Amino acid sequence: FGRRGRRSDIQYSPVDGLYKAALAARNYCVDLGYYQRSSNQTSINCLYFLRLKPQSRTTMAHKEFQIAGKKPGLQVWRLEKMDLKPVPSEAYGYFFTGDSYILLYTTKAPSYYIHMWLGSESSADEQGAAAIFATQMDEFLGGGPQQFREVQGYESNRFMGYFKNGVQYKKGGAASGFKHVKTNDVTAKRLLHLKGRRIIRATEVEMSWDSFNNNDCFIIDLGKDIYQWCGSKCNRYERLKSTTVAIGIRDNERSGRSDLHMVDEGDESDEIIEVLGPKPDIPDGSKDDEADRASKRTATLYMVISDATGSMKATLVSEASPFKQADLLLTECYLLDNQADKKLFVWKGPSANAAERNAAMNAAQQYIKQKNYPMHTQIQILPGGGESTLFKQFFCDWKAKYDTTGPGEAYTIGSIAVVEQIPFDATALHNNQAMAAQHNMVDDGSGEVKIWRVEEGEKVAVEQSSYGQFFGGDCYLILYSYSLGGRRQHIIYIWQGLKCSQGELTASAFLTVTLDDEMGGTPVQVRVTQGQEPAHLVSLFKEKPMMLFLGGTSRKGGQSQPGSTRLFHIRRSTTGATRAVEVEPSAAFLNTNDVFVLKSEGSAFMWRGLGSTEEEEAAAKYVADYLGGSLKEVKEGGEPAAFWSALGGKKEYQTSKSLQNMVKPPRLFGCSNKTGRLIAEEVPGELTQMDLAPDDIMLLDTWDQIFLWIGKDANDVEKKGAPKIATDYVSSDPSGRGPIPVTTIKQGSEPPTFTGWFQAWDPKMGDNVMANFT
Repeated sequence: FGRRGRRSDIQYSPVDGLYKAALAARNYCVDLGYYQRSSNQTSINCLYFLRLKPQSRTTMAHKEFQIAGKKPGLQVWRLEKMDLKPVPSEAYGYFFTGDSYILLYTTKAPSYYIHMWLGSESSADEQGAAAIFATQMDEFLGGGPQQFREVQGYESNRFMGYFKNGVQYKKGGAASGFKHVKTNDVTAKRLLHLKGRRIIRATEVEMSWDSFNNNDCFIIDLGKDIYQWCGSKCNRYERLKSTTVAIGIRDNERSGRSDLHMVDEGDESDEIIEVLGPKPDIPDGSKDDEADRASKRTATLYMVISDATGSMKATLVSEASPFKQADLLLTECYLLDNQADKKLFVWKGPSANAAERNAAMNAAQQYIKQKNYPMHTQIQILPGGGESTLFKQFFCDWKAKYDTTGPGEAYTIGSIAVVEQIPFDATALHNNQAMAAQHNMVDDGSGEVKIWRVEEGEKVAVEQSSYGQFFGGDCYLILYSYSLGGRRQHIIYIWQGLKCSQGELTASAFLTVTLDDEMGGTPVQVRVTQGQEPAHLVSLFKEKPMMLFLGGTSRKGGQSQPGSTRLFHIRRSTTGATRAVEVEPSAAFLNTNDVFVLKSEGSAFMWRGLGSTEEEEAAAKYVADYLGGSLKEVKEGGEPAAFWSALGGKKEYQTSKSLQNMVKPPRLFGCSNKTGRLIAEEVPGELTQMDLAPDDIMLLDTWDQIFLWIGKDANDVEKKGAPKIATDYVSSDPSGRGPIPVTTIKQGSEPPTFTGWFQAWDPKMGDNVMANFT
């Protein structure tokens, strides 16, 4: 037990013999020392002490923090002799297995993401120092960053998304004298094993035929020549993704001075045989260890309490999701255990004490040990107000600070990254695919429309005077035809009423296939559940609102008598089209942002919410004309007694969101049975066209609709099972999303509502990539 100077100058760190804690602080210490008592050459107790310089947080910060987060993009540091050393940008994506790294990603908002990457052969001291540096960087950036613990081979999707060409694991580390970049090294001689379909990991292996298998791709890097070797059982998409790794080596490590060669198994050149020796029979490889994800509802929530000794105690809050946002007290820290996906989230309340906030990573690691979870379990540290989408999905009532419950300006976010909303302009639709994608509008709805109602297994034409009127007891097929780029394009909307029969649902699916075949198999198919109509479908009825009736049917002689009191909710979309939806006649359905038409015996009211628009009022008058009777206008706050009486009395309004100047980031999943069973795996990072695998079916979630993209080489099992995956994906969403439209499109016939989510869409993408090879 030792100390130096006055007691108030001393900080004690009983960290179980880990010298790293003191070393990480040495840059701003006056004194550093330790006392160790040993017995039989085995350390029993160890105490480290240091006297801090009297300086502020800014001057105490590591010098590398001064350049951290100054501009958008990725920054990478490697731990060398317990200190941070920047990694040159040309070496991003290359990691030595014997090292630990700190990565910082900064968005334009700005918001920050700190990743602590731990190599499989890195020392415990380095790993501990990395954790301390990550915590210090978090504090330096104001406590708002999200933190991630990444273990080699088990990195998070966000981490892998920074490296769209994959990551490479290199043998060795800083302690062995290995440097990160040796530009234009024509003497290089190494073998890389490429693994993964969505996430490419390139691992340096022994330069021997024993390292090969016929399921995967390998890169034989000989410096001046780079050979991409493709096993006989790897598919075209795996070849394409591996090609991007080979191109990256040529462009980033050799400045374009190497030649690329594509080699199929059995066609090895003399140069390859000379390096590897006579080629033996190549064995089959093991299938990717991709696991089917369990339901996202499987999670547990704990409150985390740390005592004075640094030990952690987790108190159960809720055994199973979905949780309530009110469960999270602003003065506490919480741990959300999603072990089904091998993920832990630690939420730091904005008013929690600094010691508990800074100990978040340590608390999560202690929890992993207590539960005997795998050490590669992913950890994500989230500040209050900076929650990720994956975290918020476990809460059924999550409300961000930009949500509103009434009229007025919505809050804005300065530190959370969001997707900028693009204003709608119908005249620019064909030239702005991003706008078309965000608003789900292929054009302004001025094309040709045909509508059929499903009756007794057949489609019956609907009279044009009734276009725009949809009854909850029916199913309809809507064929929309328009011109784009000189080509005739088609969309088939399958509208399914909430009260239609099972027979009509089955028949609508069969009739859609028949109509698709009649149109040459090129139409985009959009399945729509009543109440979830996309903006483009609503726009097809020009100046008239789209009217959705609660029940009934438009069949001749089949109409049922409507109720004596009826309430229609009228809302304008961001594109200007309006929709009138019949709801239960109750005051609970009123919304201060919209207009409502109330029809009862002897009276009709148009109720105008404080946040309503002129377009909604015009649509309300059309609805009133359809229903008949004189219309009395009522402003919110000035309702007569007869109005409330017709609705069964006053009730609290149902909350809703005002129109936001933001959209939720899209998510992309690949549906594949290449592992022997049909699974869906999320694709990390920003969306790129290269992520679309021609031999798979891809699911694109843009929040208000789902796209199913069918690759040309997708097999029958995938085609048959993908729609169920889409249905299960939405129904199991812990955020409680209801039925939303599912759009099915085929490779080569993508509409701008789909391609607009991908920057610089290239219809000849695959051919352009392969042109790099000799």
